[in-house]
Amino acid sequence: MAKIVNSAEFNNEIKDGVVVVDFFATWCGPCKMLAPIFEELSTEMEGKVKFIKVDVDQCPDISMQYSVASIPTIIVFKDGKNVNTTVGFVPKERIKEIVEAYI
Repeated sequence: MAKIVNSAEFNNEIKDGVVVVDFFATWCGPCKMLAPIFEELSTEMEGKVKFIKVDVDQCPDISMQYSVASIPTIIVFKDGKNVNTTVGFVPKERIKEIVEAYI
């Protein structure tokens, strides 16, 4: 299951390996559509990739740091570096394809 992280935890969570971050808000319709897909991928890819979530309303500093202007935004980090950014709702197969390119 994808963990919701706060500003204090974020940098530690993304520093090692491949980490997929879902920038979301509780009021966002497309974010709600993406949530079950994100959870499925978190379960399917457990042990290979870490999946975490950032609530943009709770962590505006992180959102600004990574120029998240629209949600949902998915950012793939590899060893702490942003290697891919996808904005808007994306089907499960496409997200998996993007993530697998960095494993």
